[in-house]
Amino acid sequence: MAFRLKCTLLFSSCLLVSQLVLAQTNDAFDRQLAEYHANLNQLRKAHPNSRDMPDLRFFFFGMGDRRKLIYRNGVLKDALTAEVVRSWPVKRERIIPSAYTVALETTGGKTIILAEDQAGVWLTEGKAARTALTRSNLVLPDFKGKTYAPILKVLHHEVLININQGKPVPNFLVYKKPWYRDATLMGMVLKQTGNLRQIRDWVMAIRDPFDRNNHGISEADNPGELLYLISLVSNKNHPAVATVLDSLKQFVKTGEQGPYIEGKTDYNVHPVFQTKWTKFGLNALGLPDPYQIPKTYDQYSSLFWWAYKEQHVDGKRFDQSNSTNYPYLVWADDHFYGEKNGIVTNRDYPLSWEAHASDATYPGIAILDESLIRDKLSPSHTWHAAEMFLLLIEQ
Repeated sequence: MAFRLKCTLLFSSCLLVSQLVLAQTNDAFDRQLAEYHANLNQLRKAHPNSRDMPDLRFFFFGMGDRRKLIYRNGVLKDALTAEVVRSWPVKRERIIPSAYTVALETTGGKTIILAEDQAGVWLTEGKAARTALTRSNLVLPDFKGKTYAPILKVLHHEVLININQGKPVPNFLVYKKPWYRDATLMGMVLKQTGNLRQIRDWVMAIRDPFDRNNHGISEADNPGELLYLISLVSNKNHPAVATVLDSLKQFVKTGEQGPYIEGKTDYNVHPVFQTKWTKFGLNALGLPDPYQIPKTYDQYSSLFWWAYKEQHVDGKRFDQSNSTNYPYLVWADDHFYGEKNGIVTNRDYPLSWEAHASDATYPGIAILDESLIRDKLSPSHTWHAAEMFLLLIEQ
């Protein structure tokens, strides 16, 4: 009798401890989600322009070179193959983007936790020990002391999640190839957070001065962008440098101030933007820089907000359609002018997007929701996430 009573008391004690731990975990999730929502509200007050986005309620796992996974509606899938990894009948669902966590309560009362940290992506089902779904090392700062710390964590995630097999792409579901322009901004983020290792092999393997996106056009900003990317992980002895320098010759023009670079970028001529990138890339590698930024209006000049700001001629700014479909343009413009015109989503996650892009393959987004194909919308987008990150981290 005494033995039975002792066992009953022990079982009751263990049950109480388990319930207490679960309650504490739930409290922590609720607190993290509340902090994130408060931070989003703070951002929306400071940046009041907004866009209504589809209410899809999903979350990506697999930052950096990890396996890409997507959670939605009680199902965890491989984001690239659509293989169902796990599924659960869900009673309650909490997605906490700033904690890289999805917490579920099943209809049977079991707690499921999907979480990503610096070591990998982890699954905990009920009382079972957590198991790794994919592993590799990353640096995931908490951005303590920054005004928008929870949001910075999410934006950092949106940059890292779109590094697919070592390639920094704008969105891993609708773009197969990296864009040098987008990759440079990603590189700036990765440099700040200590994650350049994620793209090092890709940069070291590049030999072509042009990414040859936008229907194969050799864009005049690409050589300077590639030089900068090389500077992040290597030096002027990189095998592509000589080819890059030679490729610049086709774009050289002579103006009143001296030689400058002029060609096509996004199907238009942008000599100020292109020359700024060329100069920045050359100087990043300590190479001779003979070029002078022309004194002419160039709408893309304001996209180059981190250097040569004084070499700028004001003119027509980006309009509402640019802000809605290509929000990275206006966030960069904000960084240049010190304004707050950039649009913020009305959803918790993701915080970045792109729409109606000419080179995006939208059927790739079907694994998330087929309505996105019709709307030509890709959540998330690395250039947008990077521009937001690089502006907000200064606050």
